[in-house]
Amino acid sequence: MINKNKMPVAIGVAFVWFTTQFGGGFASGAQLLTYFVQFGIWTLVTPILAQAFGAFFQWYGLRYAKRHNTYDYRTFTDTFYGDLGKGTKTVFSNLYEVVYIVTICLASAVAFATGGSTLEALTGIPYLLCTLVIGAVIFVLTIFGTDIVRAAASTISVAIIVGLLVVYIPNIIAQWGTISANIGQLSVAPAPVAPALWKCLLYGAFQLASIGLLMQHAEPFENEKVAKTSMIYGFIVNAGIIFICTLGMLAVVKNPDLATAKVPTLLMVTTGVGAAVLTPIISILIILGSVSTAVNMIAGVVKRFVTAWNKKDASPEESGKKSTQRTMTIAILFTLLTFAIAQFGLIPLVAVGYGYLGYLTIFVVLIPFLIHMFLTRAGKIDSEFKKN
Repeated sequence: MINKNKMPVAIGVAFVWFTTQFGGGFASGAQLLTYFVQFGIWTLVTPILAQAFGAFFQWYGLRYAKRHNTYDYRTFTDTFYGDLGKGTKTVFSNLYEVVYIVTICLASAVAFATGGSTLEALTGIPYLLCTLVIGAVIFVLTIFGTDIVRAAASTISVAIIVGLLVVYIPNIIAQWGTISANIGQLSVAPAPVAPALWKCLLYGAFQLASIGLLMQHAEPFENEKVAKTSMIYGFIVNAGIIFICTLGMLAVVKNPDLATAKVPTLLMVTTGVGAAVLTPIISILIILGSVSTAVNMIAGVVKRFVTAWNKKDASPEESGKKSTQRTMTIAILFTLLTFAIAQFGLIPLVAVGYGYLGYLTIFVVLIPFLIHMFLTRAGKIDSEFKKN
């Protein structure tokens, strides 16, 4: 398995950003379709712009975290929002907690839906039954196999990257005539820039919902400049992969079946080259990515609530006796909740769910960050930080 501890720290953090953004929802093509591909010729620009957007805000947060030693998200939000004035720490730190919970619920549900939709397309089994199977696997791994999933997370993520390249590059080459023809049609068709930029902003915003969780990775930085280096590496990798995948999706942008495709990537593969081999490969990788994402998300919520529950006990011994039962209870409840949300389907969850998360994040993260930048630049707060 891949050991991230042996990577240069800047590359390691860039890798963390990649694995956070490119999960099963991205591998399925649903995010590309919803936020980029449907906006004409701007399809070739806005995915890369979204990566620059994310790199900039994450650089600012990582640099702040290193300077102020705020490496867990609550300490980071308390300190960062506290700079903005009296009362802002309490309001915005608690609002970020809401964003955190919503993100976990939604990301887990999207993982359910992605795995269920892919399994349905691969086997023909009804979607409800497929999500039940995915849910059972996720629940068992959450209870008994979390350490295994975490240990394999880097390997799975790299497998997804390699799998995406193996699937997309041959199809881009084989379908280049169709892709270039579609680009030509898009270039002469009306393509208002405002809707494309708005969707790009929403995509960038909901990706920032997890920005507080990234701050823990600033601790091993040698100095604040590593934050910039890590985000440059991250931008190159993220922008490169998303551009390749966007080109691939342009092969089917005019395909009438795209409107009803539950897993757009599979449509691109089945209409392209090597479908017999590449379809099961990408399907398995999408399911693996979805399951590992959901297990990590649900395990985080379970730990959070079990820890809070245990604090109410009279002694650690009492908590130890009840922890297993509490873990099972919360894992069951949260698995059932995300399973229920997943029944809305993959495309609606990505389009509507992430859209609302983007609105929430604009208010809780984007606007306060911009205000903080302005006040820092004006010398109103953190004047020493401004100099570096």
